[in-house]
Amino acid sequence: MASLSTLSRALSHRDARIFFGASLTAWTGLWMHRIAVSWFAWELTGSAFWVGMVAFSDLAPAVIVSPIAGAIADRVDRVRLAMITQAAIGTVVLITGTLVVTGQMTIGLLLLLEFCSGTAQSFAQPARQTLMPGIVPRADLPAAVGLNSLCFNVARFTGPALAGPLIAWAGPGVAIYCNAIAYWIATLTMPMLRIDPAQRRGHPATASLFGEMIDGVRYAARHPGLGPLLAFAAISAILLRGVQEIMPPFVDHVFGRGAEALALLTASFGVGALVAGVLVTSRGRLEGATRIAIIAVAAQAIATAAFVATGWFPLGLIAGAAIGAAASVHGISVQTLAQSAADPAMRGRVLSLWGLITRACPAAGALCLGASGELFGLRGPTLAAAALSVLVFAWGMMRLPRMAAALEKN
Repeated sequence: MASLSTLSRALSHRDARIFFGASLTAWTGLWMHRIAVSWFAWELTGSAFWVGMVAFSDLAPAVIVSPIAGAIADRVDRVRLAMITQAAIGTVVLITGTLVVTGQMTIGLLLLLEFCSGTAQSFAQPARQTLMPGIVPRADLPAAVGLNSLCFNVARFTGPALAGPLIAWAGPGVAIYCNAIAYWIATLTMPMLRIDPAQRRGHPATASLFGEMIDGVRYAARHPGLGPLLAFAAISAILLRGVQEIMPPFVDHVFGRGAEALALLTASFGVGALVAGVLVTSRGRLEGATRIAIIAVAAQAIATAAFVATGWFPLGLIAGAAIGAAASVHGISVQTLAQSAADPAMRGRVLSLWGLITRACPAAGALCLGASGELFGLRGPTLAAAALSVLVFAWGMMRLPRMAAALEKN
């Protein structure tokens, strides 16, 4: 099969096997953690707003931190930066789990700890992502980017599948501990990587850190392909990704179910993302990726509308799988284009902007959806966001020829 051939090509490299094995471990723990803290916040407060605030606290630091983190990743030892930040995540998560298990956790402490973990995640993301050109040859980079997203979505399936029964049996604290263990395992694998020093280290400092950060933002904004592509991704993430960040209120209010249903529903997102990820990764080429990234947002909007249109749980599972599939196709396509189109000296800063989009924009969406859900219920605001996404899709289609010409020329 073409998809298996593409994936095996990326995994034929020793460093890639180590890198993606560690990524799968860490992300499985991350998804267990997200399910656990989200459910804990819902049990603690019974408020969609506070569940949204927990997601916001984890993801929002990217607004400030990601551009700085990208500039740092472009000028330091990226392996060492990844080790330090992953170890920090593991430590913060260990504290979170201990406070939950001992009954000392409050919603204020949870927000603070999620903010600290999210800050470390914002540094870890560009450090790890900029290593990918160093673990595979350039010809295999699209396959590696696809495999990276595939690992995330496999974890998106296995993490909730493990977390749901574990939370029901032992409580959310144990699931949070699993994330701490996973990140420490990922940290210990980093020294095993044999990466060319040219890819491992960023360039020597050419200006102040702030100046290099501004240069990265300007570079992306002025690029005829990257600027509009990242803007398109950001707006669509604000409108559509909030649903995935505050699942407990949907499970309770829309479908009238509990923690095990939350795990099933989140896993359905992962299954859809996994299948779609394999298919889009199997393409192994840039041509047409821009069009795919734009069309995927329209598909996600339709699936999101279907998700909240009914309280019938089986349809919710199907719609959830469709949302996951569309989000996966969009994310893989955008990241592949960004990796390929960015100048090597700017790669860390461009990928940090992508990290900002994938973290800060869903956080903003979750906060808005949680707050509006308290006032108007969850269905109306979600349907309105899906309708606005159709307009964003139309804008993207109008810009498609120019974006594709700039992004797919490599």
